[in-house]
Amino acid sequence: MTESVWGYKSTAGRLAGVDLTGYKVEATDGNIGKVDKHSDDVGDAYLVVDTGVWIFGKEVLLPASTVVSIDQGEQKIVVDRTKQQIKDAPEFDRDKHLGDQGYRDELGTYYGTGGPRI
Repeated sequence: MTESVWGYKSTAGRLAGVDLTGYKVEATDGNIGKVDKHSDDVGDAYLVVDTGVWIFGKEVLLPASTVVSIDQGEQKIVVDRTKQQIKDAPEFDRDKHLGDQGYRDELGTYYGTGGPRI
């Protein structure tokens, strides 16, 4: 069940091959930062967002399923979570996010069931 969070929704308007680095990321209640890194891999798509001063310079990992829309003209991505839901997510670990299945499962469970979708 948690694997489904690692793919873009068909409604997100994903543009294959587009570099999303630097795009602004908007939660349902405001800006959370900019894309620092992203993956389009099938079954393993995600965004790493640099939150800047919002969460004291931390980065957060958002599975692709949280993406509602991508506006290439405005270079903006809208996600279906509140700032608080994102802030409460398991802490991002740059060293573990690619190879640690337990960490991936924890994130998948949180974003798959971790609070109501807006």
